[in-house]
Amino acid sequence: MSTGLANGISPSFRIQPHPVDEVGIKERAARLATRSIKKSSKVEGLKLALSMIDLTTLEGADTPGRVRQLCAKALHLHSARPELPLVAAVCVYPTMVRIAREALKGTPVKIAAVATAFPSGMNPLEVKLEDTRYAVGEGADEIDMVISRGDFLRGDYGRVADEIVEVKKACGRAHLKVILETGELGTLDRVRLASDIAMEAGADFIKTSTGKIQPAATPEVVLVMLQAI
Repeated sequence: MSTGLANGISPSFRIQPHPVDEVGIKERAARLATRSIKKSSKVEGLKLALSMIDLTTLEGADTPGRVRQLCAKALHLHSARPELPLVAAVCVYPTMVRIAREALKGTPVKIAAVATAFPSGMNPLEVKLEDTRYAVGEGADEIDMVISRGDFLRGDYGRVADEIVEVKKACGRAHLKVILETGELGTLDRVRLASDIAMEAGADFIKTSTGKIQPAATPEVVLVMLQAI
């Protein structure tokens, strides 16, 4: 169902395409892979990366005990080495949000939850919205949604955008992170288009992949997404 409600988005949604210089992107990725970085800069870069990590468990065998262990791990490194930053968040399924919230109470580590039929995204919009509201109600600070790749690949960009708009509204106070699942998009041009659509529709963050398929994140994909941002 295409809602056509917020941000002027409708079933006839159109966005200006930005063709990707694929050869240039690959050349830049190759140069970056061989670039020498000073030790001091490398240390600071690693600290920055650590501060942006979502420490994650998204397995069918997840239990409250496993989630509590993950939360303890999220706090342990900084406790042992105060000069190192905490991770940004712990990411779990919606049914584990309350467990993580209790385990991380009083700390600045955020609780992220996957929603919207992660990792496939193959559910009706109404179910995705209820999934999102449940996670937020349990205490999630951030929602990770997946775009409907089938809709995107058949060119129904309005439906893709509408879902993001509606999920963003269902998030309320929580931030929305939109997973593009770039390994299923096929081309860098599609990665750029999906990035633009997600941001236009209200995403607070865009992400490469669920980690459930290969290829997942690649340097070329990351560079294209950075260009879009």
